[in-house]
Amino acid sequence: MTANEIRARFLKFFKERGHAILPSASLVTPDEKGVTNATLFNSAGMQPLVPYLMGEPHPAGDKLASAQKCLRTTDIDDVGDATHATFFEMLGNWSLGAYFKDEAIKLSYEFLTSKEEGLGLDVNRLYITMFEGDETAPRDEESKQIWLSLGIPEERIYFMSAKSNWWSAGDNGPCGPDTEMFYDIVGGLNLKNKEEFIKADDEQKVVEIWNDVFMEYEKKEGRVIGKLKQHNVDTGAGLERITAVIQSKSNIFETDLFAPVIVEIEKLATKNQADFKAKRIISDHLRASVFLIADGVLPSNTDRGYILRRLLRRAVRYADILGIPEGNLVNLTKVIADIYNDSYPEIKNSLNKIKEEIKQEEAKFRQTLVKGLREFEKGTDPFILFTTYGFPLELTQELAMEKGEQIDLRKFNARMAEHQVLSRAGAEQKFAGGLADNADPQVIKYHTATHLLNQALSEVLGNGIEQKGSNITAERLRFDFSHPNKMTDEEKRKVEAIVNKQIQADLSVGQVILPKAEAEATGARHMFNEKYGDEVSVYYIGNDLATAWSKEFCGGPHVTRTGELASTNSAQAAKFKIVKEESIAAGIRRIKAVLE
Repeated sequence: MTANEIRARFLKFFKERGHAILPSASLVTPDEKGVTNATLFNSAGMQPLVPYLMGEPHPAGDKLASAQKCLRTTDIDDVGDATHATFFEMLGNWSLGAYFKDEAIKLSYEFLTSKEEGLGLDVNRLYITMFEGDETAPRDEESKQIWLSLGIPEERIYFMSAKSNWWSAGDNGPCGPDTEMFYDIVGGLNLKNKEEFIKADDEQKVVEIWNDVFMEYEKKEGRVIGKLKQHNVDTGAGLERITAVIQSKSNIFETDLFAPVIVEIEKLATKNQADFKAKRIISDHLRASVFLIADGVLPSNTDRGYILRRLLRRAVRYADILGIPEGNLVNLTKVIADIYNDSYPEIKNSLNKIKEEIKQEEAKFRQTLVKGLREFEKGTDPFILFTTYGFPLELTQELAMEKGEQIDLRKFNARMAEHQVLSRAGAEQKFAGGLADNADPQVIKYHTATHLLNQALSEVLGNGIEQKGSNITAERLRFDFSHPNKMTDEEKRKVEAIVNKQIQADLSVGQVILPKAEAEATGARHMFNEKYGDEVSVYYIGNDLATAWSKEFCGGPHVTRTGELASTNSAQAAKFKIVKEESIAAGIRRIKAVLE
C-alpha cells in the first residue's frame, strides 16, 4: 500500500462515517496579535482546530477529519535516524462533542485492523497504553474496558504516567488523557508486562502508530483549571511512520515518500555514496523547504524565513559532503512534486518559484561554505569564521560536535560583545555591521531565556546545579547542567511556570562591567571551571544588580526586557516550554526548550 493510498483510505474511511473532510491548513500560522500559544508553523494536526476544541462551533460540523501538513525543527539534530523528520503529515479525526471514548477507540481499532477498509494490521501485534491517573485526573479505567471488549488481552494493556499519556495544546487551552496504540514491528515479541513493553519501546521494537486524546479539560498558565463544556476527541497518526509500518520498512526514508528522492540524490552524488545520514538529511530538508516555499515562506534572517534558510543551508552542506555539483539540488524538487501531485498540486504549480529560490540560496551559501570549511579545518576559531567569512555559528557548532569538540560560547559571546555595537533602544536588537546570521532577534531572545532557565532550575532543583554548556539557535535553546536525577514532570512544570512568570513580569535586563572579585561577590552565577579576565560582564534581570532575580557572568547580547520573549506584543502570551529532558553523561542532564 502506497503512502498516497494510506492517506486516501484514511480520509475515505472517516468520510463514510460522517466526518467532514477538511483540506490541510497552510504550514504557516496566522500572524494575529494576542493569539495564545502562537507559533510560526502548524506543528500538530489539531493546531488549526484549537478554537473549536474550546467550544466554538465549526462551520463543517462536529465530526471532522484531515491530513494536515506540519513542521517541527526542535529535534533537527536527530533528523537522519529512523523516525525523525522536520516536515510531516498528521492524519487526524475529531469529535467536537459528538462522540467520546467508546466510539473513538472503536473507530481507531477498526481502521487499523480492517483489511477491507483500513490498514489490515495484525491485531496480535497491537499494544495499548493509557493514563494511570494523578492529582489532575483519575485513572482511565474506561478506556481499558473498551480495549478489553475489543479483544486486546490485558497483558498487552498498560497504564502510564502523564509524561506519556497526557496531551495538551500548550500551557493554555484544551488537554486531556490519551490512549496510544503501538505496533510490534519485529513480529512475535509476545510481551507479557509493562516492563517488557518499556524495554521494547526503548529498543524501537514497538512503534507508536496512533493516539486518541480525550480533550475534556482546560489548562491555564500550565495548570488544569477544570473541564471543558464539551467532551472532544483529537486523534493523530503520523503518515510517515505509519507508512513505514505498512510497507515493512525499518525507517521512514525507505518508504515511497522518500525513496525516489534518495535515488535521485544517489545519481547526483560523486563521493561518499555510503553516507546514508547525508542522503536522509538532504531529502528531509529539501522536502520541508519545498512545502515552505509553496506556502509563501522565503529565505531571510528572521522568524520563518530564517528556519527555511537554515534548512536549505544544511541541505547544501550535506550535498557538498556527497559531492553533488552546484545547481543540482533543484533537480530534487520535481521528484518531490511528483510524489505529492495528487494531494498537494500547489507544489507543482509553484515549482518554478521553488526552484529559483533554492537555486539562489544555494549559490549564495556555496561560496561561504567552501571558504568556511577550509578555515574550519585549519582550526580557525568561531569568532573569525563568523565575522570574517560569514560562516554561521550553528554550523561551526555542528561541525565541532561531529569531531567530538565543543565551542566555547561564552568566549565567543564575549568577543562578539566587543565587536558589536548593539542598539539597546531598538526592539529588533540588530547587530551593527550587517552580521546577518546573528542579527535574528530570536537568537537573542533564546539567550535571555537560557538565563531565566538557569535561575529557575536552581530554585526548583537547588543551588547545587551548575551549567555545563549550552547551544542556542533561532529555533530553540539547549542547556546542559549537573544534576544526579531525571527531572519529574512536576519539576519541569514548576521550572516552566517560573520562567513564564518572569517573562510576564516584563523585568528589565541590565549589564555592568566589574572587577572579577567584585562580580563574584554579587552572587552572580558563573561556570567555576571557566577562566575569566580581570574584569567581567554581568547581566542581571531585575531593577538593579543588588535585588536582581537573576545575575550571571555573560558577554551578551540580551533583550532589554523579559517581556520581549513573548510570542506576540503581549507579554501575557509568553510560553516557555521544555520539550525534552534527558541524560547525556553521568550526572549531567540536558534540556531542550522552545518559546512558543
